[in-house]
Amino acid sequence: MVYSSDDLNILDEMIEDEARIKLIDNYGKKQVILPEPQGDYEIIIRNISENTIVINADKIEAPKTIFQGKKGECKRADYIIISHKNKRKFIVIIEMKAGKADNKEVIQQLKGAECFVYYCQKIGKSFWGESNFLNGYKYRFISVKNIQLNKMPTREKKQPKIHDTPENMLKISGKKPLEFNRLIGKLS
Repeated sequence: MVYSSDDLNILDEMIEDEARIKLIDNYGKKQVILPEPQGDYEIIIRNISENTIVINADKIEAPKTIFQGKKGECKRADYIIISHKNKRKFIVIIEMKAGKADNKEVIQQLKGAECFVYYCQKIGKSFWGESNFLNGYKYRFISVKNIQLNKMPTREKKQPKIHDTPENMLKISGKKPLEFNRLIGKLS
């Protein structure tokens, strides 16, 4: 696929097909289905831009042969979405849990996936020679829990204004389909 952005075209070359989740056409609009790798449940994100790459971050091998993992540095969130929507650029990092989520562990997983994005950024700058690769993106951090409960509506408690750090993640409960605009929120 050819994307409208050099960043996405480089990522298309860089990331193995097996580590990506394909977008699906849904009545003329794009959506993505994110299965939980350790379970038999999934979430759907609707109205996502076709200028999007979704990385299954569970495919990233933990660097346990190098790091001790005492601070959670070997953990990864489940998915990384890199998207251009209406001239806005986002990196959305998502961790999914079947039941309740340990906040400290989720923060570590979100940070681990963020570090992977920084690694990709450095690879693009060094090996593709693109000095602005993945610059200017807004980060969004999402925790989705209680996905396996079919009848549970998607609920949120009072949320921080913007979820642009792992510590201020947007917390969603339930498995109702999500709108991409809800995940990216307002510009900070």
